Amino acid sequence: MELRADTAAATSTERWVEIPEPVLDVYKLWRPTPLIRARRLEKQLDTPAHIYYKYEGVSPVGSHKPNTAVPEAFYVKEEGATGMATLTGAGQWGSALAMACRFFDLECHVYMVRVSYDQKPYRRILMESYGAHVFPSPSDSTEYGRKLLAENPNHPGSLGIAASESMNAAASLGGKFKLGAGSLLGPVLMHQTVIGLEALEQFELAGEYPDVVITCNGAGSNVGGMTFPFLHRNFTEGKNTRVVAVEPTACPSLTKGKYAFDYGDTGKTFPIMKMHTLGSNFLPPSIHAGGLRYHGMSPHVSALYEHGDIEAVAVPQLATFEAALQFAGAEGILPAPESAHAVRAAIDEALRCKESGETKVIAFLLSGHGHYDLAAYDAYLNKELEDYEYPEAAVREAMEQLPEVQVHAR
Repeated sequence: MELRADTAAATSTERWVEIPEPVLDVYKLWRPTPLIRARRLEKQLDTPAHIYYKYEGVSPVGSHKPNTAVPEAFYVKEEGATGMATLTGAGQWGSALAMACRFFDLECHVYMVRVSYDQKPYRRILMESYGAHVFPSPSDSTEYGRKLLAENPNHPGSLGIAASESMNAAASLGGKFKLGAGSLLGPVLMHQTVIGLEALEQFELAGEYPDVVITCNGAGSNVGGMTFPFLHRNFTEGKNTRVVAVEPTACPSLTKGKYAFDYGDTGKTFPIMKMHTLGSNFLPPSIHAGGLRYHGMSPHVSALYEHGDIEAVAVPQLATFEAALQFAGAEGILPAPESAHAVRAAIDEALRCKESGETKVIAFLLSGHGHYDLAAYDAYLNKELEDYEYPEAAVREAMEQLPEVQVHAR
């Protein structure tokens, strides 16, 4: 990326945006991340396809999330704030922001979706080890959280609820705290494109170019980070790489959601955005891929899907864990449950190549390891997990409460 030291905030029309030196200094701890050809998996599948994965699990917290946590913390420090409040699902984003805040001497408050807080205690411990204060969401530390707990003391929470709580917490502290966003928004997706930009150069070194690029799909950081540089080549150089976003059948915002204006959080305090949504009041089932339990989708990713520039598929929980263990048995890396959705789709793509005899180049983003998700794998191995199909009735009810927005044509 081009560096330019005189602009802290770049306009959205600029092609290249500066990476500040303090951010680059932290990036050097793990970047560049490896692009690895999965030769053992290819052999196991007996496929003519060439399978590559971009591995972000080598970061200190084991996922791609520090790519945006570090610049966000840097800019917040530059603005003179003393801390950040944020939400997290499975804990990957919360861990990343906790680390980044420690690097830049900021206080960090994390509202972690309660079901993940209970399922993944080691993520909480990691965040606390960096000095963060972690609250199970809904919590008794915000007015909105107390309201939900009064209605249901065992409320499992959701990313939309945690988003509302983190915004309430940041607002209550005035200008001292800023809100941290781990996905969904434009600046986050921009920061994450360091993944795809590296991958483009790595494919040049490999002498290949992907026919298809696959990522998991929660609110957009995986899709944007890995695929936007490849989509740029599609739009400007005539490349025709397919982009596939993979989401859980239990929370399929792209494949089943409506392209409409909606709130980004359950408490309806975030700005209204046009996106693919299941309704901000939708409470997803308690799947173990906590980072994918979000009712909506990034407006950028939503527009690309609506225009037919990317594809989307939904896969069930059990098939996802099956693919994760198959990948671990071949390549030795146990994927995070979120990333395992991309693994599932990549394996399915490779098996279709086996049937057709095509030698496609398949690339997928392995955005994090599953070392903090062993309770989920324990449940799968002991046959305690179940599949959750599309909760049509709950989505229909949530859709009835979409905000009314008048759009004036120019």
